Amino acid sequence: MSEQQVSASVPMKKPGADESSRVENAASERRKGGFMSGPAGRNIGLVVALLLLCVVGFATGGERFASVSNLMTILSLGAVLGVVSIGMTFVITTGGIDLSVGSVLGLASVWATTLATQSYGWAVMVICALAVGVGAGLINGLIIAYGKVVAFIATLAMLVAARGLAELIAQKRTQVVKDSAFLDLFKGNLLGVPKIVWIFAIVAVLGWFLLNRTTFGRRTVAVGGNPEAARLAGIKVQRHLVYVYALSGLTAGIAAIMILARTSAGSSTNGTLLELDAIAAVVVGGTLLAGGRGTIVGTVLGVLIFTTLTNVFIINNVDSSVQAIAKGVIIVGAVLLQQRLARRTT
Repeated sequence: MSEQQVSASVPMKKPGADESSRVENAASERRKGGFMSGPAGRNIGLVVALLLLCVVGFATGGERFASVSNLMTILSLGAVLGVVSIGMTFVITTGGIDLSVGSVLGLASVWATTLATQSYGWAVMVICALAVGVGAGLINGLIIAYGKVVAFIATLAMLVAARGLAELIAQKRTQVVKDSAFLDLFKGNLLGVPKIVWIFAIVAVLGWFLLNRTTFGRRTVAVGGNPEAARLAGIKVQRHLVYVYALSGLTAGIAAIMILARTSAGSSTNGTLLELDAIAAVVVGGTLLAGGRGTIVGTVLGVLIFTTLTNVFIINNVDSSVQAIAKGVIIVGAVLLQQRLARRTT
């Protein structure tokens, strides 16, 4: 059908009709689900949860929790997870999943710290880490989009393969970052804040802009909401999925650079189980597992909630098994809340 035929088949609207329609739809959503079911309400709920965690942390840890150094520790721990979670937000918004990000991070960190790579300087180290991430993401995307393999299986295979390749390259040994220029550039603080936190902030802002203010973001939401409708609307769904998984790989590569700056070491164990924490942060933040809705602000808040919770547990010497149980309960609760809100808005 030509564009002229499509235009002819769509009834003309009076000026201001689109705006009136949007207002009516927003009002209808508020009536159905209430304020808390909207984006602002969900984010306020997350902020309240984070503040309550801070209150508990201060009550149990006192000045040790409230110190500036501890705050910087929380932000530093959340920075690597946060960058990976930004990429995961786009993947889950399409209705997919990426289980390989932790292993890809480990592979990128190992490849970037081999003696051959470091001998060419910090720029090659950075390019190598990013290239490994994007390459792994492209492979995931091609297998999922054109190979018609379920995302869970395809990325699970990449998880195993990337971890194995990292072990072969590093020979199961830790590789130390010896390039002083790399450490000078990425390690340490800037204006009193760790540089990796600044990187996280930049990635989060770019991620928000990409998801909310660009055609790429609108297509991501459309593909997750209804792939067939997106295809009929002219979106090349398969190609877009490849881009989204490449983006997820890119964030894993960036996170690899950050973990090298924080630990000064490349290891095949870097990023172990990071994918599970990223998925949890994204889901708790309000992105629908079924796809069709994503929120970068919610993801950032979800990351801060998880890192703050972990910090409170550590300060109070809570057993790691109890920590795992608490995180599991939070994830299940977030999914149940998503389902309840989804039913209320339909």
